[in-house]
Amino acid sequence: MTMAIKKEKVAERKYFGTDGIRGTANVWPMVPEVALRLGRAVTAIAGRGKSHAPKILIGKDTRLSGYMLEQAIAAGITSMGGQVLLCGPVPTPAVAHLTTSMRADAGIVISASHNPYDDNGIKIFGGDGFKLPDALEAELESMLEDEAKIATRPTGPGIGRAQNLEDARGRYVVFAKNAFPKELTLERLRIVVDAAHGAAYKVAPLVFSELGATVTALGVKPNGVNINKDVGALHPDNVRAEVVKRKANIGIALDGDADRLIVVDEKGQVVDGDAVMAMCARRMKEDGQLAKNSLVATVMSNLGLERAMKQLGIKLVRTPVGDRHVVEAMRKGGFNLGGEQSGHLIFLDHASTGDGIVAALQVLAIMVRTGKPLSELARTAMTRVPQVLENINLPSRRPLEEMPKLQKAMKAAEAKLGGDGRILVRWSGTEPKLRVMVEGLHDGEIHALALDMVAAAKADFS
Repeated sequence: MTMAIKKEKVAERKYFGTDGIRGTANVWPMVPEVALRLGRAVTAIAGRGKSHAPKILIGKDTRLSGYMLEQAIAAGITSMGGQVLLCGPVPTPAVAHLTTSMRADAGIVISASHNPYDDNGIKIFGGDGFKLPDALEAELESMLEDEAKIATRPTGPGIGRAQNLEDARGRYVVFAKNAFPKELTLERLRIVVDAAHGAAYKVAPLVFSELGATVTALGVKPNGVNINKDVGALHPDNVRAEVVKRKANIGIALDGDADRLIVVDEKGQVVDGDAVMAMCARRMKEDGQLAKNSLVATVMSNLGLERAMKQLGIKLVRTPVGDRHVVEAMRKGGFNLGGEQSGHLIFLDHASTGDGIVAALQVLAIMVRTGKPLSELARTAMTRVPQVLENINLPSRRPLEEMPKLQKAMKAAEAKLGGDGRILVRWSGTEPKLRVMVEGLHDGEIHALALDMVAAAKADFS
């Protein structure tokens, strides 16, 4: 296989990364002042050409700082005459769904996803339930930099108001259940669900139990500071242990905002996003439901996924890292299945963004229909190529082409692997980290090559 070295430019944006605005809560730009101005800017854009006051939903996860940012954003929206619907703690995909079902003009999610509790973030959905395109994010940045670009504030009766959307969770539970085939049931299945003390702590157990499953719920006691702490998709050991202990059929580990998942089979083995995509793509093709016989995945997805899809006659379309890039490629190409190795899985026939609960239901549907255990489905879906990933913190984000020692090490790795492997070096879009990924035939070799590139990257800063 031809060697591919991915060189990504350092993002030039001041506020928005690959998934909205993110940073330490109460440290610029994740401060109430920026949140307030963002609320004003979003309302100004959402209200263009509209004869009605813009209606904007706000949802959040369970972080302590969510209260602070929620109120600031709501103040910005109402100062522009916008109407706010407060959804409280709900999954990110719930906000995407509710934005369209409530015919709102925009939806805002306050969450830092899988990051620790002291971080927070802001993501924005358009009225169509999709994340904003680059052009609109760039315009929002311009407005954040220059208050004069935002329209004049109304007074008197023109000021907006905010109110709670009391049944936000219930609406989402109904939506998620509708993604599971109506002729099937989860009766006689034992499921362990870890909600990461996050946004899905109430809705996730409800969805699966209302479909008939016996549910053991973990990570459902948020206190504002324990989100993602040793629980959820980043820490699946809890689910693994509980699955084995309870002889469950499957474990489902969500992240803080429930837009991604990691599943665990009945033997306690982790099944990542690549394996889930492989089994779902195969099933959807067999059922004639895989649009254009294509699957969209990022450059991080394992080489084994690419080979498995080729054997099935399924085209694998690769994108840059980030679920928004996956969704953009899906919409542009007319595809309906895509995702990331990390567990962001997008089923466009059901949802407009990654949805961990909806994705889990697709896996469960395959299990019920085939009568096969998850371990067998995952094992036969694809054969992984050994892969190693190293993450390193560096003093600053420097364009990769301006790191000569790293470039030399990358070329040496390419030569060493030949056509039997792949490397990817990129800056994280959400954290100040350089990510080095190597795939190849031999674990020892790829670990050594990854460490060589890490050392070279550090040397570029010495």
